[in-house]
Amino acid sequence: MLEEAMAAIAEDGLASLTMSALAARLGTSGGHILYHFGSKDLLLLAALRWSEALLAGERRALLARRITAERKLDLFLRLYLPHGPRDPRWTLWIELWARTAGNASLRAAQDELDEGWRRDLESLLAAGVARKRFAPLDVAARASELLALLDGLSTRVVIGQESGRDPRPALEAARAAARALVPPHPAGADGTKDAPARGE
Repeated sequence: MLEEAMAAIAEDGLASLTMSALAARLGTSGGHILYHFGSKDLLLLAALRWSEALLAGERRALLARRITAERKLDLFLRLYLPHGPRDPRWTLWIELWARTAGNASLRAAQDELDEGWRRDLESLLAAGVARKRFAPLDVAARASELLALLDGLSTRVVIGQESGRDPRPALEAARAAARALVPPHPAGADGTKDAPARGE
């Protein structure tokens, strides 16, 4: 159900996702979907959690790769940003943000999902500093600043303000910001180069 909900959002947008429309795609009834989730809001939150769980697995795999910290940071940026205006995950994020002010449970869910991204980015930056790939920096502050910037760029892509349907300018802007916020170590690497991954 969650996978099909994400596909429906990508194809037709969030406004077109009704319980009856999703039920028709699944060959079931709206009542059956409500039995599992209780409401459309809870269905959307479950879909976002499902999508974020998949990305959390990709982040863990990324952090474990034997590639340079600079390359890991670039791949992290790509993983975070939307693929285009119809990116269903980011469509759900924007919807969630709009509803959190008056809903404590949604705010708690947002904080929980955000925490995974923040924790992994801090880990990536700290490892880069330790290996002298990045200059010494306040890891928590830089991670917070970079994530805030990525949220802004992502929103612009999803609402179509970032060069129409092309997400590449947002990626280039994110890379420029990352270079400014996370500069290379002035002395260069410490002589223990990260081994490149196969195929890179």
